[in-house]
Amino acid sequence: MFTSQEIAYIKSQSLARLATVSKTFQPDVAPVVFRFDGETIFISGYDISRTFKYKNVKAGNAFVSLVIDGLASEQPWQARGIKIHGKAEIVEINGRLTLAVHPQRLWSWGMEGQAFKDGKPVRRKVTFA
Repeated sequence: MFTSQEIAYIKSQSLARLATVSKTFQPDVAPVVFRFDGETIFISGYDISRTFKYKNVKAGNAFVSLVIDGLASEQPWQARGIKIHGKAEIVEINGRLTLAVHPQRLWSWGMEGQAFKDGKPVRRKVTFA
């Protein structure tokens, strides 16, 4: 599952990018605000049912990618982030339509120090059961 550093990082962020695919295979990426409960990422917003992300998931294309990233420092350059592949489902929470993203695989970098060492990326990769 997620490490304590990954959970802390995700919870410290308020913006991510969500990629979905339409029924005609047109990719779409959108900035989103989200909530994280330690396992699932919840994405809602004003009238989400009018968005491509909602329509793509509703059309049956539930596989999504989500990236939460940023810079820990510019001097020295220290990138950090998490990329998640998962499945989204439409749920209703407190009367609001919401996308619930269930992670299936993740990659993280820069959570425990440098994102690069000797010119190579330092990443953690996890596949969820």
